[in-house]
Amino acid sequence: MFRHIMTAFLTLVLSIPVSAADSEVIGRQVKDIELKDYRGKLHSLADLKDSKVVVLAFVGTECPLAKLYAPRLQELAKQYADLGVSFVAINSNRQDSITEIAAHARVHGFQFPVLKDLSNKVADRVGAKRTPEVFVLDKTRTIRYVGRIDDQYGVGYIRDKVGKQFLRAAIDDLLADRKVAVAKTETVGCLIGRVRQAKSDSDVTYSNQVSRILQKNCVECHRAGEIAPFALTNYEEVVGWAEMIDEVIQDQRMPPWHADPKHGSFSNSRIMTDDEKDLIQQWVAAGAPEGDPKQLPKPIKYVGGWQLAKEPDVVVPMSEQAFEVPADGTVRYKYFRVDPKFTEDKWVQSAEIIPGNRAVVHHVLVFVRRKGSRNFAGSEGSFFAAYVPGMRARTYPDKMAKFIPAGSELVFQVHYTPIGSPQRDLSKLGLIFADTKDIEHVVVTNQATQHRFSIPPHDDNYRVEARSQTAPADVQILAMMPHMHLRGKAFQYQVQYPDGKTEILLDIPRYDFNWQTNYRFIKPLKLPKGAYLKCVAHFDNSEDNLANPDPTATVKWGDQTWNEMMIGYFDVAVPVDSYGSGSRSTSKRQPGGLLNAIKELVQSLRKLDKNKDGKLTLAEVPQKYRKRFHELDLDNDEVLTVEEIGRAVRKQRGQKKNES
Repeated sequence: MFRHIMTAFLTLVLSIPVSAADSEVIGRQVKDIELKDYRGKLHSLADLKDSKVVVLAFVGTECPLAKLYAPRLQELAKQYADLGVSFVAINSNRQDSITEIAAHARVHGFQFPVLKDLSNKVADRVGAKRTPEVFVLDKTRTIRYVGRIDDQYGVGYIRDKVGKQFLRAAIDDLLADRKVAVAKTETVGCLIGRVRQAKSDSDVTYSNQVSRILQKNCVECHRAGEIAPFALTNYEEVVGWAEMIDEVIQDQRMPPWHADPKHGSFSNSRIMTDDEKDLIQQWVAAGAPEGDPKQLPKPIKYVGGWQLAKEPDVVVPMSEQAFEVPADGTVRYKYFRVDPKFTEDKWVQSAEIIPGNRAVVHHVLVFVRRKGSRNFAGSEGSFFAAYVPGMRARTYPDKMAKFIPAGSELVFQVHYTPIGSPQRDLSKLGLIFADTKDIEHVVVTNQATQHRFSIPPHDDNYRVEARSQTAPADVQILAMMPHMHLRGKAFQYQVQYPDGKTEILLDIPRYDFNWQTNYRFIKPLKLPKGAYLKCVAHFDNSEDNLANPDPTATVKWGDQTWNEMMIGYFDVAVPVDSYGSGSRSTSKRQPGGLLNAIKELVQSLRKLDKNKDGKLTLAEVPQKYRKRFHELDLDNDEVLTVEEIGRAVRKQRGQKKNES
């Protein structure tokens, strides 16, 4: 069974499967090859004259799929070493330097030669197109198999175990003097970065137009230390990926954005214009010319570390020790429970999750829950913050904040994706607290959720609906984040107004679990009291869904990705006076309307009066009531008595009577 989605950028650099090589490749005899390894030593096929079988594996240092298959190649080479089988890795990428090739070989422990194919001459000779791609030669050095290694890793998914072992089967057939049963398979992987003849008179160059397009749309993630597997910050790096860049842009896999532009205007939109796409295509067709470096734009200066407006007031690590991420295989969702030791209620203006290791952290979700709750996210379903690739720090609009009750626990849900070498991660959450005097709206992450569904086997368009609670007052929608798993196909948010009018807020015709995007409105969307959201999801449980764990299974709700979920998260800003009146919240005791807060303060005076002096000071009042405290504190001396609270009650009642 499939276990989980590959790291988001595996989708970036992998193509839809295409034929690994032309049909005439099978049966072609490979004449002697002479290439140098990263140490400068010359290697030749003639050196392997005693080998019964030779495997030529075309690899790359930055291709995610090539990284994942590196341990597999080393494992197979070790297993067949005594049976007369030799492995040779060939790097034909223009963008991979000798230093990078050496580091790649060292990290993955290759015990066989790793050769640099300058000007991709060998790749051209045998017809290699992508990495990783293998060519199996018999004892006469005739190609008998070409294609992928096995079927465990693919575009956007990882299977729990290998199903079909194509390379191993081909080797076994040749060792047994049998005809290779499966001589060719479709290869998925990164296009080899070939040397191209650039047109010197091209109107479109890297220095002029292309570098600016990449700065605008790609470099935010494709730079050192960020989530993308390679940088796109200089010509020598970019030119080797030119064809791959064009392919993923034309296929609309990059930049990652899945919302239909007909509905909604979002501040974090990543839509590339048609003109930009055309310029990229023209540039690649012209051989990816550099142009005049004097025309390059100034490099963008990115903020390192926290992206918050200032250093966090509190930093909460997910655990005391880093988590060890294995080189390959499946890592189930990990849950880390943390006690931030908040003895007072907290109002949060800004929150940011920073992965400790972006290369292996697919996403992090943080939930707030009461201590002792059995549900990992708390019985109240209190989603708090998220990190997914490409997500930037979140600051709530003025006079809005999220609420964390005193004594709460934080739960980190972390999804790891192995990259072919052992890694470590220690992710953390940074918080900036708000001034409680200024809070007018509480930001709550609510959800339209449907737990009751049963997706039949082989159903390619199963429909599931859910609706939110009705808005208890006039509210504002800030953002939406749909959530499904591997069978997720499409997702739509609709709003139902009290007058019967319906409007589509967000439409995602091609849902992709690799990108847990939070779609943020440019301007908060005002919804009147009585409105509610309706979410419609479709699931593809057929064999045509390449990420499908098991088309024969009946699929129901579950946390793991071979199960399914149907959640329409949305951030809603609720007036403080209405908070707790019908909306989901993170505490059983919430601040209600002003009159209720006053009554509760009067009733709780003795409990809140810690020093038992018959007065309430500001320091004795929980933070969630301090706005109310200041409204009641008529003489502004930061001290409340029962008499002063009574005067405030009478004043409030008088105001309500006059208004009526």
